[in-house]
Amino acid sequence: MQRIEATQLIPGRGSPVPDAVVLIDGEAISYAGPAAQAPPTPDAATVHAHTVMPGLWDCHTHLFGAYSLDLARLPVEPAPLRAARATADLRAALDAGVTTVREMGGLGVHLAKAVREGIVTGPDIYPAGAVLSPTGGHGDLHGYPLPWMLDYTGAGTEFRLADGPAECAKAAREQLRRDARVIKVCASGGVLSEVDHPIHQQFTGEELRAVVEMAGMADRVVAAHCHGKPGIMAALEAGVRTIEHGTYLDEECAVAMRETGAVLVPTRTIVVEIWESRSAPPWAQAKLDALIDQHTAAVSLAHELGVTVAMGTDLSLTAGDRPVSWGHNGRELGLLGECGFDALEAIEAATANGPATLGPQAPRSGQLIESYRADVLTLDADPLVDLGIFAEPAHITGVWKGGDRVKG
Repeated sequence: MQRIEATQLIPGRGSPVPDAVVLIDGEAISYAGPAAQAPPTPDAATVHAHTVMPGLWDCHTHLFGAYSLDLARLPVEPAPLRAARATADLRAALDAGVTTVREMGGLGVHLAKAVREGIVTGPDIYPAGAVLSPTGGHGDLHGYPLPWMLDYTGAGTEFRLADGPAECAKAAREQLRRDARVIKVCASGGVLSEVDHPIHQQFTGEELRAVVEMAGMADRVVAAHCHGKPGIMAALEAGVRTIEHGTYLDEECAVAMRETGAVLVPTRTIVVEIWESRSAPPWAQAKLDALIDQHTAAVSLAHELGVTVAMGTDLSLTAGDRPVSWGHNGRELGLLGECGFDALEAIEAATANGPATLGPQAPRSGQLIESYRADVLTLDADPLVDLGIFAEPAHITGVWKGGDRVKG
């Protein structure tokens, strides 16, 4: 038994509790609430903290093990080398308070097994396997000859090109064969892909429905990379669970998301950090310059109109000081605050709303509730006063994942 005594408890969803206690028994929480009502635990190891709260969920990440935002470099570096680098990324995520990630394309299907086996220390990983993209789409490395690209993506490491409903269904089944826990599709163009446009729809409605059907048969949901409104609406009509980025989301999109129960994962961190640092290839930087203000407005509108939002960063570079590096995960909460979220709303997006991005496979996690998984953080300051403390991992004094203390 472990006992955490805190000046305040932030449950993930709901009001803070002053003078609180959390009890951890094995992998689960056995009590979370006022200290005056906590059962006695004379033999428990006791930790004191200012704030106790659930572990963070980062619902959009990439385990590329890369040092550059130029995605065309991925095929020329050996995957084992990049996987070794990515183990440092997982450690950096834990230190930043992240206990669960949705990995939206990359080496996550392999690293998830290593984490489960205890060989690598890291957050729980719900991986997508390879990103599904049409030829010429966001998941196509446009500078390579197409025959070479078809051969590379046929291996399905980070990307899988698929055209037509039958091929899309097959590509989804391939990711299920690799034990992907969510399926990722490119429903619009993107920023870090050279010749497509972020507004343009890519997969057709019929192609998207084929992927959603295959995923649903295995109790998986589909995450749709979407900037433009045409792709957002097509993805929602096909039944996807999450819209990633949502840059050109408008009131019609927001209403459709509320009606379908879809979740927005806005990924403010990658947008802001690339824009601030000017670190992307020139053609990508030009796209970002054209959409950054629109992205801010879209996230603010989604919040105003009651769309469910879950935290995601789109971090992909190996941990370090460079922009878009693992370990910067906590910055997302402050960036949500700049879009109109109050502190409790931003924390709910980063904790309690995370499991909703997984549909039927959602674990009992993200809240400090009896019998929920003991993914817990302690902090030395009050995040309700300053969300910016999440961007500084030193403020996170303790991290428990499934009841095991992995930091502090």
